[in-house]
Amino acid sequence: MSGASSKFRIASLSAARAVGGVVGYGCLAAFLWLISLQIYRWLHDGEWTHIGVSQGISDGLTRCCVKDGDTGRLAALVHWMDAPADWLGLHRVLELLPASMALFLLSILGNSIFVYCRDRLDDVRGA
Repeated sequence: MSGASSKFRIASLSAARAVGGVVGYGCLAAFLWLISLQIYRWLHDGEWTHIGVSQGISDGLTRCCVKDGDTGRLAALVHWMDAPADWLGLHRVLELLPASMALFLLSILGNSIFVYCRDRLDDVRGA
């Protein structure tokens, strides 16, 4: 492999490894926080609080990015999460799928990318 392509491969693997680590460990932290919140509510109220993916996305976008009266794609997504007019099956799946499960699966995916890229970097650097 030539020097330039080897440097590009190392740079791209390093970038993918960093993104995988941030996604993996960030989603793991969010998963642990969400499960802790649900357990706290269960112990306090005696009732399990279901938080679906659609509720999590809608609440997250409303708190950080979308204000009342906004227009644009994120505002349209929040509106669709609240009152879908199409893609009703997808909306139902996102409503039923626990946000904690989605976060855990994303953390596994991110960590897998992190480990894969680390192994490939070890191979490239060792060769």
